[in-house]
Amino acid sequence: MTQRGIWAACALLLGGCATPPPYHPPALDLPVSWKIEAPFRVGAPDDNAAKGPWWQRFGDPQLDKLQQQALAASPTLAAAQARLAQARAVVSSSSAGLAPQVSLGGRAARQKISANRPLSNYNTPNFSTVQNDLLPALSVNYEVDLSGRLHSAIAGAQASAQQSAADLENTRLLVTAELASDYVNLRELDIELDVVQRSIALQRRALELVTSRRDLGAASGLDVAQQQALLDNTLAQVDVLQKQRTQFEHAIAALTGTAAPSFELAVELHDLTPPAVPVGVPSDVLERRPDVASAERAMAAANAQIGVAQAAFYPSIVLGPTNLGYESTSLSNLFEVPSLVWSLGVTATQVLFDGGRRNAGVDFARAGYDLTAANYRRVVLTAMQEVEDGITGLAALERANTQAQTATASAQRVLEMATARYEGGATTYFDVIAAQQSVLATQRQLAQLQGQRLLTAVFLVKALGGDWQRQEKLAAQ
Repeated sequence: MTQRGIWAACALLLGGCATPPPYHPPALDLPVSWKIEAPFRVGAPDDNAAKGPWWQRFGDPQLDKLQQQALAASPTLAAAQARLAQARAVVSSSSAGLAPQVSLGGRAARQKISANRPLSNYNTPNFSTVQNDLLPALSVNYEVDLSGRLHSAIAGAQASAQQSAADLENTRLLVTAELASDYVNLRELDIELDVVQRSIALQRRALELVTSRRDLGAASGLDVAQQQALLDNTLAQVDVLQKQRTQFEHAIAALTGTAAPSFELAVELHDLTPPAVPVGVPSDVLERRPDVASAERAMAAANAQIGVAQAAFYPSIVLGPTNLGYESTSLSNLFEVPSLVWSLGVTATQVLFDGGRRNAGVDFARAGYDLTAANYRRVVLTAMQEVEDGITGLAALERANTQAQTATASAQRVLEMATARYEGGATTYFDVIAAQQSVLATQRQLAQLQGQRLLTAVFLVKALGGDWQRQEKLAAQ
C-alpha cells in the first residue's frame, strides 16, 4: 500500500470511530386507551394536524378578535420567534464550517532597513535602504472533519432549531390558551354579576314589600332588618366580583400587547358552549403536543453533543493557511510572474495529556443527555395526566351542570312558595330570606359551573396539543 493509501485508511478509521452514538428516543409504557365517557368520541390524529385556530370552536367573535391581536402583538410570542431566528442562524453558522474559509488580504508598506543590523553575509557589509513592500494575497483555510466534530455540531444545531420551532408552537398554544382562559373567566363573572344584580333588584323589591307590611302592622321590624342585612351582604359581593373581573381584563390586555389603562371589554351576557373534543389513543399526544416535540428534539441535540465531546480525542487537521499572491516593491511589476508568491501547509494537532479534561467533557455530555431523557419522560407523563384530567373533569362537570340547572329551578319554586306562605301569614319571613339566599347560591353555582366547563374545555384542547380540524377532514374523506 502506498503512503497516500495508508493516510487515507487512517483518515477513514478516525472518521468512523468518532461518530456520535445512535440516537434512539427512550421507549415509554403508554396505556392503550383513555377512560372515555360521554360526550367524547374517538378521533383520528395526524402528526401534521393544524394547531389552530382552535378558539373559533367556541363561536365568540370577540374572543377571535382578541386572539388575533395576541398573535400579532404578544411580546412573549415575539421573544419565541426571535429565539427561533437565532437557532436557525446557529445552524447556518455551524454548516459554514464544512466549507473552506477564503479571505482576501493585502499589505502595503514602506520600510527602512537598518545598516547596523546583524550581518547576514560576512563577505558583504550591511547597508541601509528604504523600499516599498506591496503584497496582495488570497488565503484559504479548511478543517478536515475526520473526527466528526463539525457534523455533530451541525446535527446538534439542527435539533436545537427544531426544538426552538416546537417551543414557538408551544408558546403560541400557551398564549392563546391563557387568553381563552382569562376571557372565559371574565365572561363567567359577567354572568355571575348579572345574577347578583338581578338578586339585588329582587331583594330591593322584597325590602319594599316587607317595609310596607311593617308600616301596616303585618310585619315586624325584625323582618325588615333581616331583609336589609341580606341586601347589604349581596351588595358587598358586587365589588368583590367586579375586582376579579378587572384583574382578568388587565391580564387580557397584557396578552394582547395593550397597556391595561387603555384597554376595556364591555359586558356581554351570552352562553358559550364547550366544543365536542375528539380524543384518540394516548400515543397520539406524542405527535400533537409541541412541548413533547421540544423535549424530544432536546434529546437529539444532547446526543449530538456527545459526538462533539468524543471528537476531542482525535487529531485536529487543518489544511492551511494556503496563500497565493504577489509581492513587489513597485506597482509596475507587481502582477508579473516573478512577483508570484505562494505557500501550502497542513496543521495537525493531537492532545497527548490533559489531566482527564476530555473524559470529563464526554461524561458531562452523557449526563446532559440523561437529563434531557428524564425531562422527556416527565413531559410525556404530564401530558398523559393533563389529558386524562380534562376528559374525566369535563364529563363530571357536564353532569354537575345538569344537576345545577335542576337545583336552580327547584330553588326558584321554593322562593315562590315561601313568599306566598309569608304573605298569607302561614310562615315567618326567615323562610323567605332562606329561599332568596338559596336562589342566589344556586344561580351563582350554575354560572360558575358553566365557566368551569369552558375552562376545562380550553385546558383539554391545550393538553391535546391544539385544534383537530385536519382530523375531521380526514374522517370526512
